Amino acid sequence: MSATARPPLLTLQAQGLYCEAGDFFVDPWRPVDRAVITHAHADHARSGHRHYLAAAPGAGVLRARLGAISLQAQPYREPVDINGVRVSLHPAGHVLGSAQVRIEHRGEVWVVSGDYKLQPDPTCEAFEPVVCDTFVSESTFGLPIYRWAPPSQVFAEIDAWWAANATAGRASVLYCYSFGKAQRILASVDASIGPIVCHGAIESLNRVYRAAGVTLPDTALLSDATRAEPDRQALARALVLAPPSAAGTSWLRRFPDPSDAFASGWMALRGARRRRACDRGFVLSDHADWPGLQQAIVESRAQRVFVTHGQVAVMVRWLGEQGIEAGALPTQFEGDEGEGDEGEVDARADSTAPSS
Repeated sequence: MSATARPPLLTLQAQGLYCEAGDFFVDPWRPVDRAVITHAHADHARSGHRHYLAAAPGAGVLRARLGAISLQAQPYREPVDINGVRVSLHPAGHVLGSAQVRIEHRGEVWVVSGDYKLQPDPTCEAFEPVVCDTFVSESTFGLPIYRWAPPSQVFAEIDAWWAANATAGRASVLYCYSFGKAQRILASVDASIGPIVCHGAIESLNRVYRAAGVTLPDTALLSDATRAEPDRQALARALVLAPPSAAGTSWLRRFPDPSDAFASGWMALRGARRRRACDRGFVLSDHADWPGLQQAIVESRAQRVFVTHGQVAVMVRWLGEQGIEAGALPTQFEGDEGEGDEGEVDARADSTAPSS
C-alpha cells in the first residue's frame, strides 16, 4: 500500500479486520469485545463476541443461528457513533439482513461490502451503491466466465423441470443452501405446480423469514406431508428443498424415484456439475458475477480497493488496468456450503493488504 498521511482506517489483526479508532472489528473470526457483522452466514457471523452490531432485518436469523447474543439491531442507513467513528449499514442484496458497513472517521470513508449481489431478490433489500474512498470487495466469482442469466430465466427452467417430473410422478429434489438460497427459490418458483416439502434445516429458517415479513409459499416438513397423504401421491409431485448435506441420507429415501438437481453459481462449471452427479444443475448464485463485481466497484467511486474471497488475483489485476489502486486482503473465512455460503477462500497474503 502506498504511503499515506495517516494510518489506514482499517487494519488486519489476528482476530480479523479492525478499526482502531472505533475499537471494533468487522466480521471477526475470533472472539472480540465488539463485532460489526455484515450478515449471518457462518463464515461472517461467529459465536463468542461480547457485543454484536448488525442490520435490523437480519436480527432474527442471527439469533436463530447464534442464540442469546448481545445484539444491537440497527436500521439500514441510520448511523451510529462508535467511539467517535460514524458507522452505518447499507443493503448488500446478498441474503436477508446482509449489509455493507460504511465507516467514516476524520473525513475518510471505507466500505466493507461483505458478500453482495446485484440481481433482484424478493427476499432481501436490493444492493445499494455506497460512495467511499476505500472499498473492500468480495470476489467469489471474480472471473469473466461467471455471467449470470436473468433470474426469471433460471426460475422458468426450475419450474419446467419440476412440472415435467410431477407429470412423470417423480419428486423433484433441489439441493440448495439453507440460508438465503432456499428462501429465494421458494419466493420465486411457481407454487401451483405441486406441494413443497422442506428439510428441517431449511424450514426453521423459513419461519424466521416469514417472521421478518418475507412472503413465502406454504411449505411442509416431510413428517407433515406423509401424515397428510400416506399414499405418498403428493410426494410424487413435490418440489423438495434440501441442503447439500442431505444427499445420500435416509431422509431422501422416502421420496419415490426422485430427480435431483443443484442450484449454485458453481453449476456454471462443467466439472462442478459432474462432481455433484445430479440430474440437473441450475446456475443460481447469491453473489455478484463478474460484471456485477465490476459495476459495484465502479459505482463505489473508490480510489482504492481491497479484494477478498475467491478469484482475488484476477480482480486485482483488472482493477490495476483500470487505474485503481488495488490489493488482496487475506482472510480466514471458510465458505461452508452446508452453512449456506458459496464463498471460496483465497487466503494468500499480499504486501498491499492493510496491516498494523
